[in-house]
Amino acid sequence: MTENDNADKESSTGSLGRRGLMVTGAAAALTLSTVSFANAAPAAGAAGGAGTGAGRTTTRTVTGTLPPGSPDFVHLPVEVPRGISEIRVAYSYERPAVPAGTQGNALDIGIFDERGTDLGGRGFRGWSGGARTEFFLRADEATPGYIAGPVRAGTWHIALGPYTVAPQGLAYSITITLTYGPTAATPKPVYPPERAKGRGRAWYRGDCHLHSVHSDGKRTPAEIAALARAAGLDFMHSSDHNTYSAHGAWDGLWDDDLLILVGEEITTRNGHVLAISTDPGTFIDWRYRARDNRFGHYAREVRRAGGLVVPAHPHSTCIGCNWKFGFGDADAVEVWNGPYTVDDEVSLADWDNSLVTSARSGRAWTPAMGNSDAHRDPDAIGTPQTVVLADDLSRTAILAGLRAGHSYVAESAKVSLTFGASGGRGKHAGIGDRLRVDEKDSVTVRLDVTGAPGCTAQFVTDQGTLYTAPLPESGAGTVEWTTTASYASYVRAEVRHAPTVPGLPGPLAAFTNPVFLGE
Repeated sequence: MTENDNADKESSTGSLGRRGLMVTGAAAALTLSTVSFANAAPAAGAAGGAGTGAGRTTTRTVTGTLPPGSPDFVHLPVEVPRGISEIRVAYSYERPAVPAGTQGNALDIGIFDERGTDLGGRGFRGWSGGARTEFFLRADEATPGYIAGPVRAGTWHIALGPYTVAPQGLAYSITITLTYGPTAATPKPVYPPERAKGRGRAWYRGDCHLHSVHSDGKRTPAEIAALARAAGLDFMHSSDHNTYSAHGAWDGLWDDDLLILVGEEITTRNGHVLAISTDPGTFIDWRYRARDNRFGHYAREVRRAGGLVVPAHPHSTCIGCNWKFGFGDADAVEVWNGPYTVDDEVSLADWDNSLVTSARSGRAWTPAMGNSDAHRDPDAIGTPQTVVLADDLSRTAILAGLRAGHSYVAESAKVSLTFGASGGRGKHAGIGDRLRVDEKDSVTVRLDVTGAPGCTAQFVTDQGTLYTAPLPESGAGTVEWTTTASYASYVRAEVRHAPTVPGLPGPLAAFTNPVFLGE
């Protein structure tokens, strides 16, 4: 990195020997030896500000090696003196060749300020995972993923996350640069409004899993908002990994036609979960595993902040993505994530099994949803999208619709469904509701579809798929089926494309949450 002419530089080496190291916290974080800038105070009259040293920088570089089996998080304490206007961190690590089937090195990074690293504490100042190799923070600005604010004196901690470590170990180098100078004013963040114009009680289309440059996405908030509108969405949700820095990045991008919600994708080592539409500026910690028995606490934190807890891509095969926390604390589950694949089919089957359990036990059921998880081109925002029946286009109404399961999932805005069941003495129930009829009463289930040419409609119950019918070539049609509550305790609809792999179901074009039948 480039430094100004009057900067001083020092280097030190850290390793995982016994000296200066300790394991702390429920998440078993390892703390390295402290990096001190105590002797780096600028001399009076230094260039950049007479008598203050304003603009002068000082740098320390730390190197070391993390062995296989390192804790999930490694903290590097940094003693920050008074008079600092900016802290800048750059890091690199070796990526040696490894045998096939062996994990190589992957190292995440973030930072906590002088308020500490306690789980759920106030010290969090940013996280970029493995998305960038350097970042900065100062009072008036910060790298995306990081929180602008004063660089106060005290012990800061650079947080390393050795996601995977090669058999040779993970050799790293971290360079910390402090800049002296006055503290600027921190702008007050501007958050999106909680209501858009809407159409009153109606079906609203949204995508609740989107990533920007504030984590590992490549799109700016402006690009995401434009693509959300182009996809025909009424609402969208910012869900960057393990940071809330994007919450204030949408100023000027909302309007009557687009409701912008904010939250976080909580990315743990045992699965990812969406905190959908928490209060802006809310930080939800992610530094725990299923064995730590912490998830229930943070699920309650999400709900206290007004959000929904939605496990994401629960059967994804990427490292750390497979959901291990169970679904007892979930408000909904992301069954369909991005272009439809085999792991989505597994998630759908797993969710359907949970409906069977709920129908037989009388316990609460968990609604399903679908989102794009779009990061960069060519990821298509709104593929899929969740279509929610809500009283208006507002944060409160959209979350209420999702929580109640008054929703279906479609591959694009071209696909529309109307689904419900009728029976008894003129009774009717829509998606997510219960048709209260006697067990022997005749029940008519009806599905109206548009925008699904070449597809097949089918009705799925607690006994499996009991009725299938092809749709007209136009992709628009109506399918009806008659049953009873004694034969089917719930019915949901699927619309599928033709199979692409012999012996496997065709990819989904759309599916609904269930209608429950009987008392």
